[in-house]
Amino acid sequence: MRNSAPMIVTAELDRADQSWAEALRRAHFPPDRNKVPAHISLFHHLPPSLEPELRALLAEAAKAPKPAARIEGVRSLGRGVAIDIACPALLELRAEIADRFAPHLIPQDRHTPRLHITIQNKVTPAVAADTLAILKESVALRPTVIAALNLWHYEDGPWSPIARYAFRG
Repeated sequence: MRNSAPMIVTAELDRADQSWAEALRRAHFPPDRNKVPAHISLFHHLPPSLEPELRALLAEAAKAPKPAARIEGVRSLGRGVAIDIACPALLELRAEIADRFAPHLIPQDRHTPRLHITIQNKVTPAVAADTLAILKESVALRPTVIAALNLWHYEDGPWSPIARYAFRG
């Protein structure tokens, strides 16, 4: 029986930087709300009817070398903090997927995102400001790579994994 939950597409960093982001998220994200791993959101809500086509598309995309990326610093989300990620190749791939599934995109997924990993969310502005100050002092701008694409079902809070597509190389 096919899952009827909407799908989410995310990306993850290489092992060392992914572990680092996970540790930051565990340290700063409210524990009762931290239900998913650190991730870069590419799509927030795709209909489950697209699953076979989307799986094939992500598998094909993952045949490419790992896209070069860069940790660009931290920024305020108002009630949270994010680490900005620059990755032109990932944005290009996302644009191709968006074009292919344009009639199915919700408004949130129709625009080009600012790639980031949310480290903290849904806290008071004062707590977020304190976290931002701490992370501005400790987050080093540096190159990294995108290691994989992940496909999930959204299930009212937690996500259930569908597949992970590791880039080659």
